Amino acid sequence: MKVQTRIRWWPWAAVALSLVVAFTLSMISPRDDVQGELVRIMYIHVPAAWLAYVAFFMTFVGSLTYLLTKNLRWDRIAAASAEIGVFFTGLTLVLGMIWGKSTWGVWWTWDARLTLTAIMFFVYLGYLALRRTTDDPVARASRASVLGVLGAVQIPIVHFSVVWWRTLHQPPSIVRPDSPAIQEPLMLITLIVGVVAFTIIYISLMIKRIELTHLEDQLTEIEHSTDQPVAGEAVVVPELGARP
Repeated sequence: MKVQTRIRWWPWAAVALSLVVAFTLSMISPRDDVQGELVRIMYIHVPAAWLAYVAFFMTFVGSLTYLLTKNLRWDRIAAASAEIGVFFTGLTLVLGMIWGKSTWGVWWTWDARLTLTAIMFFVYLGYLALRRTTDDPVARASRASVLGVLGAVQIPIVHFSVVWWRTLHQPPSIVRPDSPAIQEPLMLITLIVGVVAFTIIYISLMIKRIELTHLEDQLTEIEHSTDQPVAGEAVVVPELGARP
């Protein structure tokens, strides 16, 4: 059996274009009156947090749909989205620590938003670790899907923690009960463009990760195929008495 490789290159072009536009706007956007140039971290930090929410929500959708349909395709979607979400949650935490050191004077404080985000990060690391406990795809999907559904409860709690409790972390910039907190038009546009750009990055990464998953499935099928030649099968036993 031959591995079918269908590679799409347009997702990388979409990622490059969206990043160029977002970076350009972040450079021409005005500096903040209080934070100065440091405010430019927001244009990566906020979209990264948004992307983590989207990724973990898709893990919830994929996990729930798998539990209802038992179609392994949805489990693969859930797993791919969780991998992306874990990466960008880690990026969110690192950028938040850099921002916190400059504004609060410490790398880390047990603020509600920070603590809950860290817990969410480790929960989904546990989700990925759980998937490695067995090679049986059905058992793996069944176990992981339960955690994928339950873990989604954290998303609204993390996001609205700065509204529900008194915290050091600033309130939501865009998705909030009232109007957006940013009043400067160019800063708000830049942030929205950054969120859109990171959403395009998420879609592109999902496409490439699912492509990789299909290749992995084909290789697994080849490895377990009974039509493959056995090692040494081509060796011919010489006939006794035959002349060279």
